[in-house]
Amino acid sequence: MTLRFARLAVLAPLAALFLSNPLAAEPAATPAASEVKVALDTSAGRIVLALDPVHAPVTTANFLKYVDGGRFNGEGFYRAMKFGDGGLIQAGVTSNARKLLPPIKHEPVSETGIKHVAGTVAMANLGPGTARADFFILTTEAPSFNDTFAAFGKVVEGMDVAKSILASPVSATKGEGVMRGQMLDPVIKITKASRLAN
Repeated sequence: MTLRFARLAVLAPLAALFLSNPLAAEPAATPAASEVKVALDTSAGRIVLALDPVHAPVTTANFLKYVDGGRFNGEGFYRAMKFGDGGLIQAGVTSNARKLLPPIKHEPVSETGIKHVAGTVAMANLGPGTARADFFILTTEAPSFNDTFAAFGKVVEGMDVAKSILASPVSATKGEGVMRGQMLDPVIKITKASRLAN
């Protein structure tokens, strides 16, 4: 349980989040034919992601193992962290540790070119090489994340749903450390995660 809430504790240095980088580029251009689209059907609505297997092959393949294996079904978005003019929503496998796959190699922005801008989807971690199932979606840019988290895609539909999840009620008492006051109450369920035809 503690590990679950500690997963994104590395986001604690919030001061850097408020620094804006006007030169932050959009995620690396990916030919539409190479994108892999995934629908996250949630209790708040549908979010469609376009994943980038060309620039982030390891991270994308890992995420698709969770999707294809039904490991995200019944899980949920459990965290809403507000900063700047938006924030992030975090989801992952929290119900059963047996659903977790081994940690994966870290693919930094310096390798992928995919920056942390509004709409980016990235893996949460406790440090490079520790990402497993937890991921987050940004509703605003976070250039300070570029050295720490592996971005691997973007929201192409349902950004309004992501923003509504960010605005959903949180518990004042749930969560540990920097995550206290950021835990969604109730959790926004992922009823189904599935690939879509391009």
